[in-house]
Amino acid sequence: MSTFEPVLLRRYGLDRSGDLDVYEATGGYRALRKALGSMTPQQVMDEVSASNLRGRGGAGFPTGRKWSFIPRDAPVKYLAVNADESEPGTFNNRVFIDADPHALVEGILLCCYAVGIGAAYVYIRGENRAGARALERAIAQAREKGYLGKGVLGTTFSCEIEVFRGAGAYICGEETALLESIEGRRPQPRSRPPFPALVGLFGKPTVINNVETLGCVPDIVDRGAAWFKSIGPETAPGPKLYCLSGHVRRPGVYERPMGTPLRELIEEHAGGIRDGKRLGFVIPGAAASTALLPSEIDVPMDFDSLKKLGTELGAGGISVMDETVCIVETLERLARFFRHESCGKCVPCREGTVWQHLLLERLTEGSGVARDVELLGSVSRQMVGRTLCALGAFAAAPQLGALEKFPEHFAAHAAMGRCPLRAAA
Repeated sequence: MSTFEPVLLRRYGLDRSGDLDVYEATGGYRALRKALGSMTPQQVMDEVSASNLRGRGGAGFPTGRKWSFIPRDAPVKYLAVNADESEPGTFNNRVFIDADPHALVEGILLCCYAVGIGAAYVYIRGENRAGARALERAIAQAREKGYLGKGVLGTTFSCEIEVFRGAGAYICGEETALLESIEGRRPQPRSRPPFPALVGLFGKPTVINNVETLGCVPDIVDRGAAWFKSIGPETAPGPKLYCLSGHVRRPGVYERPMGTPLRELIEEHAGGIRDGKRLGFVIPGAAASTALLPSEIDVPMDFDSLKKLGTELGAGGISVMDETVCIVETLERLARFFRHESCGKCVPCREGTVWQHLLLERLTEGSGVARDVELLGSVSRQMVGRTLCALGAFAAAPQLGALEKFPEHFAAHAAMGRCPLRAAA
């Protein structure tokens, strides 16, 4: 296991880590002072672009490039920060906000300075009351010290940040549904084009970034793009927060370089499989990713390496299941989640998630037949690429991947009406 000094979680565990004086004493707001004192907005954007920081929310889109899409001459622009984090198996944003809310505030301010934005909204999951309070407190402290508001640190740059508590819907993690929710409407995806970079929040150009993405920005500005690129793979450098849950001895959030092998995360950091059992399968990118077999866990945990295996990194939520867990029963629970969380705006997702759940429910309850397995594959394939947002593809990907990798589990459920693992026992 290589030596690695935490970046995003370096203040985790410090006494009063969320307080301004602790943040300042450990280098906080140094990057903001540097940017306002000696860098133009374009230079900040260029530094972030040169770092090759890719969005940590799941899509992995280059952050500097996303910022560059915003028209420079637009008189009003916004930043929307996605802190919704409502996908099963993900909790890295929550841990980061609890431990270091000022780091997010500073990242927001640097983004706003670079792009010319005067107001930012942090859309946080409504159930995360502690995180919302921590952010509101950090914002108040920053404003009192002159880091926020009109004329930041005596310059011409002005910026406000507002915490917006969501109402608890998974669809709000989709960027345009998030915008709809902030505007007071039912959260449903918008048709695109136009894209949020041109017509976003309140009809104005809008940057939408994930919490962890913005958390990387202060260190990029402070230490430089070359330092950031020295961590992890060249195609997706920097630190990454990995959430490990399930049948491991030490579940939790682990900060490691992007591209750390999955086997290392499971066996060295999370302590391996608990209770002396063997590994059954791993869901590497929360609910929307294809499960990996035990023979596939030497894969580096980065966007491109996982894509080659037909799965996704997502936001880094890793669910580890031991040999006693049936993939079909796991998928039934995930299908129930996606069915409940579909906003219902487009037919393939609204109807497809219902059929996925009904078919898996049939198989797990003992009334399924072989035709149900075939129909599950057909329904899932018809959802991919035919929905307004990615939720339909997210719901389909785990099913299609499992049908290919675990055909014996589905066949046993269809033939015997019960889990093949219990049947073997």
